[in-house]
Amino acid sequence: MYLIVGLGNPEEKYAKTFHNMGFLAAADAAELLGAKFKKKECEASIAECYLGGEKIVIARPLTYMNASGRAVRQLMARYKVSPDRLVVIYDDYDLPKGHVRIRPSGSAGTHNGMRSVIAETGITEFARIRIGIRDENVNIPIINYVLCDVRKEDYDLFAAACRKAAEAAVALARGERIDLVMGRYNG
Repeated sequence: MYLIVGLGNPEEKYAKTFHNMGFLAAADAAELLGAKFKKKECEASIAECYLGGEKIVIARPLTYMNASGRAVRQLMARYKVSPDRLVVIYDDYDLPKGHVRIRPSGSAGTHNGMRSVIAETGITEFARIRIGIRDENVNIPIINYVLCDVRKEDYDLFAAACRKAAEAAVALARGERIDLVMGRYNG
């Protein structure tokens, strides 16, 4: 059993913002696996499928970004997911726009959604896939920047980054070793 969680905000007004890269990547992962977001439980919208006989749950928390950890904690308990079977995808202001970086563990950095996940679950040893959103040409406070819509000229770059993040999440759910997935997708 694997749990793939894409962090974001549930309202339509946030759909095209930088802070919803995790939601977009989760949708891409569901598409790659032929799964549909059909049900809501544990404060999340979820899609379920099987990959090589292994159940995969893809979730998008409905708690808003800063409380994402509640949904992650509930889903881990509901599906009895161990930390080594959890993959969290989210935007990261600390990475240049369009870059994808995978790590097996770490801190929350500047990301409030990840702070919530770590605080609620009490773990830091789980796979995380970060999608870089920082634009060196934009100088506004992070809190305002993450809630801005992605500019049209950057759409293809971010769509490709979300797809790459989704492919990496699916590779991890297939049981590929994280060091090999990192070698293939980081950059």
